[in-house]
Amino acid sequence: QVQLVESGGGLVQPGGSLRLSCAASGSIFSFNVMGWHRQAPGKQRELVANIISGGSTYYVDSVKGRFTISRDTAKNTMYLQMNSLKPDDTAVYYCRLVTGNTVYWGQGTQVTVSS
Repeated sequence: QVQLVESGGGLVQPGGSLRLSCAASGSIFSFNVMGWHRQAPGKQRELVANIISGGSTYYVDSVKGRFTISRDTAKNTMYLQMNSLKPDDTAVYYCRLVTGNTVYWGQGTQVTVSS
């Protein structure tokens, strides 16, 4: 069983930066996919970025060049560095881990981009 806990959300002005963290209770050394999703009010949850086990990454077009996903296997933690934030980035951000046939989700952290 793996538990995921996100942190690092908050209120930031447009153009600002935040770094989200997702700490896993178990080892994330062996996984299929790790990623960040977000859900804005009244919208469906969408994939923001993920890392495949081989190390390749994927970003949704709207965050390319602004967000960076990374992981620290020694700390069992995944990160999402978010720069040049826009009001449209406002959402609850969730981390997701797929290992074998099991999908784990964190509880979410709120990111609000507003002046």
